[in-house]
Amino acid sequence: MAAMTGRGRRKTGPSIEDVAKLAGVSAQTVSRVSTGTDVVRPATRERVLRAMQQLGYTPNRAARALRNGTYGAIGLVAHRFGRTGEALTTEAVVRAAEAEDYVVTLLSVRDPASDGWEPAAHRLPHQAIDGLIIIRAERATAESLALPHGMPVAVADSRFSGHYPSVVADQVQGTRDATQHLLDLGHKNVHHLAGPEGSGPARVRAGAWQRCLEEAGIQPPRLWRGDWTPESGYLMGCQIAQDRSITAVFSANDDMAFGLIRALHEAGLRVPQDVSVVGFDAITLSEFSSPPLTTVRQDFNQIGVELVRLVLAQVRHGSETVRDRVLVPTDLVVRASTAPPPGP
Repeated sequence: MAAMTGRGRRKTGPSIEDVAKLAGVSAQTVSRVSTGTDVVRPATRERVLRAMQQLGYTPNRAARALRNGTYGAIGLVAHRFGRTGEALTTEAVVRAAEAEDYVVTLLSVRDPASDGWEPAAHRLPHQAIDGLIIIRAERATAESLALPHGMPVAVADSRFSGHYPSVVADQVQGTRDATQHLLDLGHKNVHHLAGPEGSGPARVRAGAWQRCLEEAGIQPPRLWRGDWTPESGYLMGCQIAQDRSITAVFSANDDMAFGLIRALHEAGLRVPQDVSVVGFDAITLSEFSSPPLTTVRQDFNQIGVELVRLVLAQVRHGSETVRDRVLVPTDLVVRASTAPPPGP
């Protein structure tokens, strides 16, 4: 039941005094635990945290900001949180933030066009956050982002390197590894199932694929264009299956590769005996597809850790002190979806 305060106002949740009483400590000690100070003994901290959990007490972020100047929260912006790359990066950021005793506030941008960021940027000063992580800005530019001056920012988008601290997977090397793997198996050419035209990662991977073939003295074939989804991979796969000269396909992500493999199977083509397929991302399902998918692994966990590190470095030491660009390595995971081309 709700209690009444000294001035007759109804109190709807446990207070810091309630936590202090249950834990057998002072309210000041509870406050120190809430703000993450190091002066509390570990055993006392554990007792306070157990009391907080038992009572369902959540420290007020606005009060925390008044006490020590921070909210203990990081904003996370993306266009589609349900898309594989965004979802895995979001999960990694949340884990890394929790390890630093920070929470994550999700801020969605409905329109990926550059002008869709303007209303989102206008909302930022009113959010109780200490810094911002942008997973992907799609077609926005550094100028169109129009972020509040001095806000700590880290971006998982290579186009913003030099403008904001950034963390990116080495997509160029990952793509080259995938393409070269197929060439080393003896395939005369490698077709590419690319992501959507407006996507930065899709452009990077398509460009690296093209350059790898040109350096090998091979004329790159036409692009097959999907939208990251298995459905688009399947639709493009139905067309790819009609050209029996195609023996190798590098897909810009695993989801499209799954759709492609299904289309090839339905057309009577075997993977990898007739067509080899390589994906990108190394999501969990890639190990359990039929056949298990050869793919480029991105270390999403490390990307999340680095994004949080860069933002908190700015929160703690000033936004002008960090201009890092962190390049996270990728690696090729060879499985059963690739093999030498079929004989004559």
